[in-house]
Amino acid sequence: MLQPKKTKYRKQQKGKMKGNSMRGNQLAFGSFGIKALEESWITGRQIEAARQAVTRHMKREGQIWIRIFPDKPITKKPAEVRMGKGKGAPEMFVARVTPGRIMFEADGVPLAIAKEALRLAAQKLPITTKFIVRRDYIEELN
Repeated sequence: MLQPKKTKYRKQQKGKMKGNSMRGNQLAFGSFGIKALEESWITGRQIEAARQAVTRHMKREGQIWIRIFPDKPITKKPAEVRMGKGKGAPEMFVARVTPGRIMFEADGVPLAIAKEALRLAAQKLPITTKFIVRRDYIEELN
């Protein structure tokens, strides 16, 4: 599972997610990508499930980049615990994703394979996404 090696503070407040993504909203590495259309917390498990779906469909050809990282700790209290007595222990880490954020990028495979692989990845994520292609991308004919 993706999680930080160490954090400055063990627990964090929930915070608000408003507005569109101001960074990470352009393709930087690959020719294809999936872009978030909603805001949400994406867990490390969801990112890993999406990554596995992409690599399996691409048959380990080409390259993928994960552009989000779960660095926000989410706490939970144990089941059937009375109210009060402080905040629960950190349970998992999530990545904050706002609309416009590029989450996954792929390259080195044909358009059809990349589109299907990223579609399978998008099914593993709890938000609606959009498949995008680099503006100067040209399909090579073999």
